[in-house]
Amino acid sequence: MTAKLKQKIAVIGSGPAGLTCAADLAKLGYAVTIFESLHSPGGVLAYGIPEFRLPKNIVKEEIASIKDLGVEIKTGMVVGKLFSVKELFSQGFTAIFVGVGAGLPQFLGIEGEWLNRVYSANEFLIRANLMKSYLFPEYETPLNVGRNVAVIGGGNVAMDSARVALRMGSKVTVIYRRSEEEMPARKEEYENAREEGIKFYFLVAPVKILGDKNNWVKGMELIKMKLGPPDSSGRPRPIPIKNSRFSLNFDTVVIAIGQRPNPLIPESTAELKIGRIG
Repeated sequence: MTAKLKQKIAVIGSGPAGLTCAADLAKLGYAVTIFESLHSPGGVLAYGIPEFRLPKNIVKEEIASIKDLGVEIKTGMVVGKLFSVKELFSQGFTAIFVGVGAGLPQFLGIEGEWLNRVYSANEFLIRANLMKSYLFPEYETPLNVGRNVAVIGGGNVAMDSARVALRMGSKVTVIYRRSEEEMPARKEEYENAREEGIKFYFLVAPVKILGDKNNWVKGMELIKMKLGPPDSSGRPRPIPIKNSRFSLNFDTVVIAIGQRPNPLIPESTAELKIGRIG
């Protein structure tokens, strides 16, 4: 049996990194407390990855086993807002692991992103998964999804968003500005999406989201792209083709072009060193 140590360790975030860190530290004998901002632990395991890919009972079982190690999990704790990292140290924690993930959505910066039925992938997946909007009215968190959905992006989150929308009864099209070969999504996820009937438009990029007189999405203006020299990611840079704009009809748009860390902790912890992306 592992001897209990006196040191208290705080873990901020209960996603994959936070849960793994907490479990490993508990096995070494440390007293570990996890601080989770949402009302339920699990992070992206709970709200990001759809039920059909990762059944939530598995996540609950894993979390229960970590609790059995003696790890305490406090939910609804927004570190950086309710209290600071410095205040955690003042509560007797000798070390703090920050594992908050990249939960802040990125947007395109184009006209029409404010229209009704335009979602970030984060909001779309959280409401569909964690808030169980697919069980409305049993759960009072409806997700207003139309019959013709466009998902912008080519990563795993875009594939998840597209497949969730499909399961909600919508026709789904994925819009990606590079070619099939440059898609960052896992090949398995992409192939599953295609097999399920999701359509893909490659080498096109959104220019404007179109709305009707009541500010509901009615379509999207796009431009055709060609591939140029590699950019900083090492992939060919997408270059707009002049005079190639066209429009497609959609009634819902999900933007899945990447995420970045929430700045709450860095902004409230001056001495914390961060990398280029936060």
